[in-house]
Amino acid sequence: MGAIFPPHSLSPLLNIKPSPSRILLAPSPQPKSSSLFSSKPIVSSLRKNQTSSPKPSCTTWLAHAQQGLAALAISLALNFSPVLLSGNALASEFDVLNEVPPKDSYVVDDAGVLSRVTRSDLKQLLSDLESRKNFHINFITVRKLTSKADAFEYADQVLERWYPSLEEGNNKGIVVLVTSQKEGAVTGGPAFVQAVGEKILDATVSENLPVLATDEKYNEAIFSTAKRLVAAIDGLPDPGGPTFKDNKRESNFKTKEETEEKRGQFTLVVGGLLVIAFVVPMAQYYAYVSKK
Repeated sequence: MGAIFPPHSLSPLLNIKPSPSRILLAPSPQPKSSSLFSSKPIVSSLRKNQTSSPKPSCTTWLAHAQQGLAALAISLALNFSPVLLSGNALASEFDVLNEVPPKDSYVVDDAGVLSRVTRSDLKQLLSDLESRKNFHINFITVRKLTSKADAFEYADQVLERWYPSLEEGNNKGIVVLVTSQKEGAVTGGPAFVQAVGEKILDATVSENLPVLATDEKYNEAIFSTAKRLVAAIDGLPDPGGPTFKDNKRESNFKTKEETEEKRGQFTLVVGGLLVIAFVVPMAQYYAYVSKK
């Protein structure tokens, strides 16, 4: 038998009106949902930006590779190409001929062997001579002479090129030192040669320049030659040049007696080694056989 409910008890079930609490809570999810919807575009925009960033392409790698190869080519070109120098470092024997004679320095150091002190001392000594005696002496150093001319012929060429007329070269002197060949030469105009004298000219060429250049004392060779020429022009006593004893070197070649003595010692040593090489193995073999 079914239960019968009173009418007032069914009214709450049939009444579909929301309670006041539900009405008040209904609008509350709207701002949350709006806030969620508003945050989604931000996230999507960030993802789009991340995905839209360009990745390195093949062309980019090729551009970097080309730049690297260009830098490598420039570096190799700078390392293996001949170095371009300036000034006297580029000069040669022919460039010296084409230059104008030095007026104040009195020096053309193409070989680059003279120190600053030697240059200064030469300038002071030669400028004083020119102011007193009106003689001008130029000193030239070159590494080597590629032409067939020797130091004397080259000195004459310089004198004729720098002072083509007799009036210009009458009281001029030229001193040349070739460092690789260890030789030098002195020449000049008629007045210069007469003032110095043949004896001093020959002495400087045979003593000061070659002897000191052989020991690679180029500064001393040049300056001692200058002092000797100036002293001769002033009529002072000759200061002299380096003696043969100062330049004496021990010979690397052995005499005949030393060679024979060394040869006898060598023969004795080799003979002893051969005897040891044959006798010792035979003695060892004999001892081994005798034990058996």
